[in-house]
Amino acid sequence: MNTMSTHSPLFLRHATQLVTLAGSSKAPLTGNAMEDLKIIEDGSVWIEDGRIQAVGTDAELLTQYQDRLAEAKEIDATGRLVTPGLVDPHTHLVHAGSRENEFEKRLQGATYMEIMAAGGGIHSTTRATKEADHEQLLTESRRRLDAFLLQGVTTVEAKSGYGLEWEHEKKQLEVAQELNRTHVIDIVSTFMGAHAVPSKYRDRPDDFVDLVVNEMIPKVARLGLAEFNDVFCERGVFTPEQSRRILEVGKKHGLAPKIHADEIEPYAGAELAAEVGAVSADHLLRASKEGIRAMAEAGTVAVLLPGTAFFLMADSADARAMIDAGVAVALSTDCNPGSSPTVSLPLIMNLGCLKMGMTPAEALTATTINAAHAIRRGHEVGSLEKGKKADLVLYDVSDYRSLQYAYGVNHARTVIKTGQVVVRDGLRV
Repeated sequence: MNTMSTHSPLFLRHATQLVTLAGSSKAPLTGNAMEDLKIIEDGSVWIEDGRIQAVGTDAELLTQYQDRLAEAKEIDATGRLVTPGLVDPHTHLVHAGSRENEFEKRLQGATYMEIMAAGGGIHSTTRATKEADHEQLLTESRRRLDAFLLQGVTTVEAKSGYGLEWEHEKKQLEVAQELNRTHVIDIVSTFMGAHAVPSKYRDRPDDFVDLVVNEMIPKVARLGLAEFNDVFCERGVFTPEQSRRILEVGKKHGLAPKIHADEIEPYAGAELAAEVGAVSADHLLRASKEGIRAMAEAGTVAVLLPGTAFFLMADSADARAMIDAGVAVALSTDCNPGSSPTVSLPLIMNLGCLKMGMTPAEALTATTINAAHAIRRGHEVGSLEKGKKADLVLYDVSDYRSLQYAYGVNHARTVIKTGQVVVRDGLRV
């Protein structure tokens, strides 16, 4: 929701650690820079009209605003950690139904692709989403957004892809737009009509690609329903050639490319992402060294989803190799009913450290400023700097490493969105 606060100034004071990530608004952080959180001890923030006006030590801001202290509302952050609002750059937020039965099948040995080939997986959620009307999708998705907010998430990306027909893809995107207007969390929409090949097109997938590029993409662009265009490039789904066509046509219609790449096996998805200038390539569990090198050169953000690998009992992506190669790495929940039914970015940070070789500082960078750049919002959110949206989280810990250390624990106590307190004492205001 893009409204600005017109309330009194807000003066957040005395954070034990104020994680600012200052100086990273123009480009995502890579290499050793992902470790530099730009922490201010005894840090304070002056907020006005929904924007950050000043960031510094409490002594510095006390001097700067000494003549206006009486008009400001104060928040005492003594003993607390304060970070930018968390950003989740890859979710399938708008959907209906759940897939507990498939979870049990996988525990019994069935693979994700086997379940999908038998009519489950994405196809199962597609059936449930088609049957749901606008209001049902709105209600269920709003509930998920509320849960995200309590975890400190203030911006999310939301993909379509559970319609696979224009009427239902449009319905998902319209729900996302309505939620962006009415919920405090900002939502960035991605069209993903190429999420799977519908059953009726199983023997003629190129015909479905024709439908996506000739009918769906132009309509999405004309109606302004999405900013990005995504495709699931994977053997048994869309080939690199089909994926390239979908992404290039999207670009011609003003939709920036994203790609689900190299999740199940090496399939040249990372290379394709670099070739088409994708803003991000996501998953990347099986990305080749050549693909990683190409992404680093192209400036494509790697959005890694350790919760998905964990839930599917698969090996995780090699974040350490990507960071060392100069790729900007972001982390996401991949919130979806089949392979990652979670809204906990703190848990994802923990998995990034334990399963992918990331440091706590890198994991926090990956869920703030780098995640913001993965959805082209680095100029607005993801760091605490003058002029940016006043999205902040106060945690009931004093050291940022506690967020990654204490797994399965939500330390967020206060969430400020666009200068307004929207979560207080762990409860929705």
